[in-house]
Amino acid sequence: MKDHLVIFDTTLRDGEQSPGASMTKEEKIRIAKQLEKLQVDVIEAGFPAASQGDFESVQAVASVVKDSTICGLARAVENDIVKAGEAIKPAASGRIHTFIATSPIHMEKKLKMSPDEVVDRAIWAVKRARDFTDDVEFSPEDAGRSDIDFLCRIIEAVIDAGATTINIPDTVGYNLPHQFGNLFNELIERIPNSDKAIFSAHCHNDLGLAAANSLAAVRNGARQIECTINGLGERAGNTALEEVVMAVKTRQDIFTVDTRINTQEILAASRLVSNITGFPVQPNKAIVGANAFAHESGIHQDGVLKHRETYEIMRAEDVGWSTNKMVMGKHSGRNAFKTRLEELGIEFETEQELNEAFVRFKELADRKHEIYDEDLQSLVTDNNIQRVENCYRLVSLKVSTETGESPQADVTLWVDGNEASALSTGSGVVDATFKAIESLVESGSSLLLYSVSNVTNGTDSLGETSVRLEKGGRIVNGQGSDTDIVTASAKAYINALNKLESDMNKAHPQAPV
Repeated sequence: MKDHLVIFDTTLRDGEQSPGASMTKEEKIRIAKQLEKLQVDVIEAGFPAASQGDFESVQAVASVVKDSTICGLARAVENDIVKAGEAIKPAASGRIHTFIATSPIHMEKKLKMSPDEVVDRAIWAVKRARDFTDDVEFSPEDAGRSDIDFLCRIIEAVIDAGATTINIPDTVGYNLPHQFGNLFNELIERIPNSDKAIFSAHCHNDLGLAAANSLAAVRNGARQIECTINGLGERAGNTALEEVVMAVKTRQDIFTVDTRINTQEILAASRLVSNITGFPVQPNKAIVGANAFAHESGIHQDGVLKHRETYEIMRAEDVGWSTNKMVMGKHSGRNAFKTRLEELGIEFETEQELNEAFVRFKELADRKHEIYDEDLQSLVTDNNIQRVENCYRLVSLKVSTETGESPQADVTLWVDGNEASALSTGSGVVDATFKAIESLVESGSSLLLYSVSNVTNGTDSLGETSVRLEKGGRIVNGQGSDTDIVTASAKAYINALNKLESDMNKAHPQAPV
C-alpha cells in the first residue's frame, strides 16, 4: 500500500498575498468549490485575523465545502487563534495553522524574542488552538534558515502540546533540494515523537526550486505538500500544485506515496484562478500552459504520431485538456446556460444573480458566434465585478484614432452617484482612456502593470485585461473583459480603482507578533 500524500492548497491564503491578487468572498467560494472538485485534502481558506472581509471569507468557505478540511492561519497570538477558531467553526472538518518564526534573524530582528520565549509562545499557541479543534498544524517560520538543534527542540515541544501536523517552510526559497530533503530526514530521525505528527513541506520559488524541494521532502518522509494553483504567491510564488501532483502520479516508480487528486480537474482550476486573479499562465508553463502538450518540431510530431510516449510522459486528457465541451451560442436557453455553469462549479446564490449573468451571456452571444467554457468563466467573473463596484462605474466610452493624429477618448463615468465626462488624448486609445478616467477620479495612483490576453482563439474572442495600480504602498489588481479590448481595459482600470477605494485593510500574516 502506498502512503497517502496530503495535498494542502493555500491559493486562497498564501496565493492571495501575491501583490494585486486579492479576491472577494464570492471569488474565494468559487475557487474553493473547484478545489473540492479537485479533491484537495486541505484548503487554507485565509488569515481570519487579517480583516473582517478575510474572516467572513474563511467562514463562508467553511460553510459550503464539505469534502475538504478547511484551515485558517493564525499567528501565535490570542486574537489570531480565536478568530481562526470562530471562522472554521461551520466546517465539517476544520484546522488551525499557527506559526512563529524560528530563524536567528527573524527572532532577533522581527520578533525581538529569545529562543526560550519563542518555544514558550509556540507551546501556548498550539494548546490554545486545541481549544477549538483537534487538528492543529504548527510551522516554524523560516525553518530553512533555522538552527537544526533549535528546530528539534521546538518541534518536539509542540507535538507534545498537541500539534498533529508539522510544516517545515522554506519561507524565502533559499534551500536546495538535497539540503531540504536532508533536513526532513534529520528532523524525523532526531525528534523522539516525530511519529505522532505528519511532516509537511511549504516551499517558495525564489530560485525556481519549489517543486523540486517539495518532492525532495516527500522522498525523505514528508507526507503533506503545501502548494497553490499555478504556483500563485508572493515574490516568485509557491510550489505549483499541478507540478507536484503530476510528478508523483507520473513517477510512481520512484515515489512510495500517492494523492487522491482528481487530476482531470487541474486545468479547470488553473483557468479559474487565472481568470479571477488576472494573473495569466505563461504558454510554456508545465502541465497547464497552452504549449504544455503542443508539438511543433517535425521530429517530435512524427514521433508522437507513431507512438505518443516518444515525446509525452503524461496524457493531456489526464489533466483536463481534452474534455468534451458544450459550445454555447445565442440560441442556447437559460437552463442550458445554468447547467453548463454548474458543471463548471459555478452556482448562484439568488435568481437575480443568475438572471444578470444570463443577460450578459446573451449580449456576448450577439457579438460572438460560439461561446466556450473559458468565455463563461470570464463572463461570470466580469458579472461579479460589475455587481460589487460602488464608487465608479463605466457609463459610456467613445474613442477615435487616425493616422497622424493623436488618439482621443471620451469617457463618461458614474462617480459616487453622479455622471461625469472627460475627453483626453494619449499615445494610444487605451492611454487616452486611462487619462480620461484619471482626470475624473484623481486617484493619485501609479500604473504598475497593464496586460492583455485573449480568452479563446479568433478575432471575436473575449479580451481579458489586467491593470495593477499602486497607491500609498497598497497594490491592487483590476480585471475586465469584453470583445472590445479598449472597453475591457477601461473596465479593468475602474475595477482596480474601486479596489483602491475599499476600506478593507489587511494585516500581513508574516507581520511581527
